[in-house]
Amino acid sequence: MSAIEYDIETGSRGNHEAEPAVIAGDLEHLRPLPRISVHAFCIAESTRGVMEKCAQDRRMAKVSLRITSGNISAAAAMFATTPTPNLIILETDSPSATLLAELAPLAEVCDPTTRVIVIGRYNDIPLYRELMRNGISEYIVGPVSMAEIISSIAAIFVDPDAEPLGRTIAFIGAKGGVGSSTIAHNCAFGISSLFATETILADLDLPYGTANIDFDQDPAQGIAEAVFAPERLDEVFLDRLLTTCSQHLSLLAAPSLLDRAYDYSRDAFQPLQELLQRSAPVTVLDLPHVWSDWTRTVLSEADEVVITCAPDLANLRNAKNMFDALKKLRPNDKPPHFILNQVGMPKRPEIAPNDFFEPLEIDPIAIIPFDAQLFGNAANSGRMISETDAKSPTAETFSQIAHLVTGRVTVKKPKKAGLGKVLGLLGRKQVKA
Repeated sequence: MSAIEYDIETGSRGNHEAEPAVIAGDLEHLRPLPRISVHAFCIAESTRGVMEKCAQDRRMAKVSLRITSGNISAAAAMFATTPTPNLIILETDSPSATLLAELAPLAEVCDPTTRVIVIGRYNDIPLYRELMRNGISEYIVGPVSMAEIISSIAAIFVDPDAEPLGRTIAFIGAKGGVGSSTIAHNCAFGISSLFATETILADLDLPYGTANIDFDQDPAQGIAEAVFAPERLDEVFLDRLLTTCSQHLSLLAAPSLLDRAYDYSRDAFQPLQELLQRSAPVTVLDLPHVWSDWTRTVLSEADEVVITCAPDLANLRNAKNMFDALKKLRPNDKPPHFILNQVGMPKRPEIAPNDFFEPLEIDPIAIIPFDAQLFGNAANSGRMISETDAKSPTAETFSQIAHLVTGRVTVKKPKKAGLGKVLGLLGRKQVKA
């Protein structure tokens, strides 16, 4: 997370109830900000609260942000004796007539490369134009939202001509053996084939990954070389490590060997994630069921998170804990997607779907019935469900999931069992039981 320093100048941090609401959609299109230093001077507690929320956002992970309670004069006094950061954010309630005069002492001590954003009280177009002429990078009329702040910083420091970053979708199970990897692999295949989109599937379960088996591949190199030799990472090296699974799908396979201990630092996968984002429009990350610093980091930085559960008590408890933890890790993003898998396994006591959803306070994007023959045949032949039985309801469900996690809209509703029909059938089954 961002390095944050709080100057104790006002005692209480106060009540932030007046902060503008954060809408996740306002931030989804923004690229992560580069490694820069930012110092914000706030006079209102609500603005300070917004800045503190900015510091917690995953797009600000590389930004070193310092927040001080003070006005323009406090900023000028501080930077008279210390170097200025890459960006200064100033809040002021000064009238338009005196604002430029108040900024003059700060201009005398600022480094030439330092950029300045001013948050003011007056919606004054002549003032805005005058500030722009005098080198101010942006003028925002308060109260400000988190999206406005991050967007304004991005407009200054992110190259508008840079190639767009691909989306990262992370899949993880609430418990081992719930089929999260199978769902991730089928979704990656679906995204690449349905939309003709270049997609990379990265198997992050280095000791026990199954993507190579599911796609009937045996590559000599893969994700281990990328993780354990980050200094070699570039587009050329990554291309050598990728295995082609289909026309638009490439695999970064796990070694699936126990010849070493797979211990990682918190940021071990971060260079690889950044490179994958620059290399393909969509990256699917297949995470193992572990909870460690590195998995928390990967999940916190992914664009979308999908949690897979089976309908039992341990899965319900784990899913609830994961939703709560991810809400803290990703406070400004929408909740993870949720899939209920292996429903209707013979002779296994299960929690009814509606009883499973209620404590989580979220509806699943899909309910996948238990089908040992369909999934077993696909796994044993190294093929995906849509290749094994393209007309099956499960294949159509995977198509729906691919649309949902990529933010696309289905052109037409499937004629067979989608989510609504499956819920209805399960409901009738529970009543009969």
